[in-house]
Amino acid sequence: MNLVLCVFGVTACASGEDPQGTAFTGAPNSSNPMSMTSSMTTPTDGMGSTSAPATETDGVDVTTDTTSTGTTAVSDTDAPATDTTAVATTEQATSAGTDGCPEGGLFCACYADQTCNDGLVCENDVCVPESEPVCGDGMLAGMEECDNGAGNADTATCKSDCTLQKCGDGFLGPGEACDDGNAVDNDACSNACIAASCGDLVVQMGEACDDGNAVSTDACINCQAAVCGDTFVYAGVEQCDDGNASGGDGCSASCQIEAPQCGGNFTTGWCPQNGTNQQFTRCESVSNNNKTCNNPFIKYGTVENGVPAQHGGNDYNAWCIQLGFSGWSGQVGYGNRPCDPPQGRLFGCTGYDEAVWHWCDWQDGNWLNQQLNYWQCNDGTQVTSITCQ
Repeated sequence: MNLVLCVFGVTACASGEDPQGTAFTGAPNSSNPMSMTSSMTTPTDGMGSTSAPATETDGVDVTTDTTSTGTTAVSDTDAPATDTTAVATTEQATSAGTDGCPEGGLFCACYADQTCNDGLVCENDVCVPESEPVCGDGMLAGMEECDNGAGNADTATCKSDCTLQKCGDGFLGPGEACDDGNAVDNDACSNACIAASCGDLVVQMGEACDDGNAVSTDACINCQAAVCGDTFVYAGVEQCDDGNASGGDGCSASCQIEAPQCGGNFTTGWCPQNGTNQQFTRCESVSNNNKTCNNPFIKYGTVENGVPAQHGGNDYNAWCIQLGFSGWSGQVGYGNRPCDPPQGRLFGCTGYDEAVWHWCDWQDGNWLNQQLNYWQCNDGTQVTSITCQ
């Protein structure tokens, strides 16, 4: 810079002008070298090219970088820089959101089976974030088996925890007779939630068997094993069953038919009434050491099962003597018994078919080898028991 001043000084001297004159009134102040520099001729870079002067912008010095490339470094200006990378990313996202949105992805179309990727759920054919299910809101979501909103109840089809009612869950649901919440099939509530009962084909506590039928001649009767003495004749095994373990009454202790031991014994077989013309008595069952006949039946010739009823002509003492007893004990019982055809109602008489005391047809008296003609019973006056001695 001193060299420049010297040149200007020599020029001034040569022209005879005063170095302190007005020719230098526009000279820059030595205290501002930048201003002085700016008034001088622009220097070259030694390569024949002219360097552009530095420009002051927004109070920030801008310098010329000639060290490496000879190009000018540009500082921040008021014009914002353009981020070409951000622009490209936005364009790609826009393209993916329209033409390239993958099926099953977030805010993209659902798969054909209306499913989405993990964590997403298909709603209106669009995959959206899966929300936490709320049991009782009336909307089926998540792991809920059902959701009827306010209709949820432990006794309804959809329970309070949004699970379906099922047998064995401990809750009494629609159509269930019981639900004890266990898998035990032979207790009071079966695995089908049906109350235990004889005939349900499940052997419950207190049952020896359960064949599911009401047949009383097989091996299982009323869910108990058939045995001699239960009053039911087990087909193919028992010949009779008079409900007791006594022999000599026409049905042995092993439920086999035995020849009636008539004469002072009531039996379930036909015993003759001595002195009559072919009249016999048998008992439905016997008791009191064969001294009591329960529900007696009368046979006359070939016609069986007449039912004696209360009547003024009945002679119970004569009847006991005819059967081999010493006489009547004074005990007789009455009750309801049917006498539907071919049975019939009887009364005690002397006459009609024969002159000795015997049982006669309530309608017309005669019935030896003839049908009985009066069938109105069940009025509480039929003989239900007779005890002889």
